[in-house]
Amino acid sequence: MPVSRARLLGILVSGTAFAALGGTASAQSFTDALVQAYSTNPRLETERARLRATDEQLPQALSNWRPVIISNGFVGTQRTESEPDSGADITTNQTPRGADVTLSQPLFRGFRTQAETRRANDNVAAGRAALLATEQDVLFDAVEAYANVLRERAVLELNVNNERVLDRQLEATQDRFDVGELTRTDVAQAESRVSRATSDRIGAENDLATSEAQFKNIIGLAPADLEIPGPPDEILPVSLADAIDMAVSNNPDVIGAEFLELSARNDVDLVRGELLPEVTLDGQLAVDDDSSLVDGTRKRASITANLRVPLYQSGSVYSRVREAKQVASQRMLELADQRREAERAATDTWENLQGSRASVVSFQEEVRAQEIALEGVREEQRVGARTILDVLDAEQELLDARVGLVQAQRNALVDSYDLLSAVGRLTAEDLKLPVQIYDFGRNLDAVRNKLFGADIGN
Repeated sequence: MPVSRARLLGILVSGTAFAALGGTASAQSFTDALVQAYSTNPRLETERARLRATDEQLPQALSNWRPVIISNGFVGTQRTESEPDSGADITTNQTPRGADVTLSQPLFRGFRTQAETRRANDNVAAGRAALLATEQDVLFDAVEAYANVLRERAVLELNVNNERVLDRQLEATQDRFDVGELTRTDVAQAESRVSRATSDRIGAENDLATSEAQFKNIIGLAPADLEIPGPPDEILPVSLADAIDMAVSNNPDVIGAEFLELSARNDVDLVRGELLPEVTLDGQLAVDDDSSLVDGTRKRASITANLRVPLYQSGSVYSRVREAKQVASQRMLELADQRREAERAATDTWENLQGSRASVVSFQEEVRAQEIALEGVREEQRVGARTILDVLDAEQELLDARVGLVQAQRNALVDSYDLLSAVGRLTAEDLKLPVQIYDFGRNLDAVRNKLFGADIGN
């Protein structure tokens, strides 16, 4: 659904450790990672196979327009012994054999074929929506995994640098203690901060290992040098109202629920059709070769029109009609719930994105202020107006601000794609990924009118 686009308010990336992690020309690009996930993720391949299985409901429904032809044959042996009153025993050996071909052509099935065909089409459409929902989930997981590795690498780099700074500061503090300028308390405080920095660095290494493992699990490759991706502003909704409208009409979960509700309504017609008469045209051609016959061979050919009128079916069909109506009501309520959920998700993701982008700006200002404050505390400590603890506290506050900025930048990136997912635009086609887009209709076109063969496609 084409709509106008505009950039959302806020700044995503600035000259920080997060941005500094951008790779070189040989870096593993964000687009490459999404293409890899789209092309190889097993969960997405599984859902595509599920859709191809659902496609088979349509040729199964259409087969009710065509005849059923069955051939039967028999061959046997027969021995007959008789004792006539006037003569010797008589033994007769016979070999009866024969074959027949029966054709049954449905003419009227109580409109069940039409209902079953509509239901099959609706189920295929719902299956396609489910595949799009899975595609969005996989691509979002890839976005999140990519952003998490960038974040953990940035946080690790900040902690490694902080540990080095504190190591050098501890050495300087020890030297000044040795000449009597500082106390043992100052040295202990510096040692404590070094130990904390080491612990934070180890924790950051563990977090990075976990994120890299998740990256490989989703995308299929270990992360190399990653590039900093930008937000998909050109396809994001321009306002909250726009986001809600897109979500209610374009979210795959809503679309899938709409077709499942239609499918359930057609299922009511399908079951109700069992209460109506059926008309079939039946033909048979048979040949019997029996030596007991005068000419030894008998041929039969017949064609009949048969009318089957159900009078009473023990109440089971009426029960199934009521059951189908209840399911249709359930699907209608589920559709209403999905629309509400889509509206809620659009609202939440829109607000989350606004908040995370505002957080980026706030943390940028905090980092700038903390850098100025740290420089001032260091100068004041040199002239004796501040203690070593004041310097350590200022350094920790700057580190916390930088880590917070990295987290906010990661959130702003992920939240922008989360919003795309909520409005149904986080697809390979919408993102214009350089990949062969999976053709929903190729398999259906191949099997729709297939009369013979059990080979499958992909």
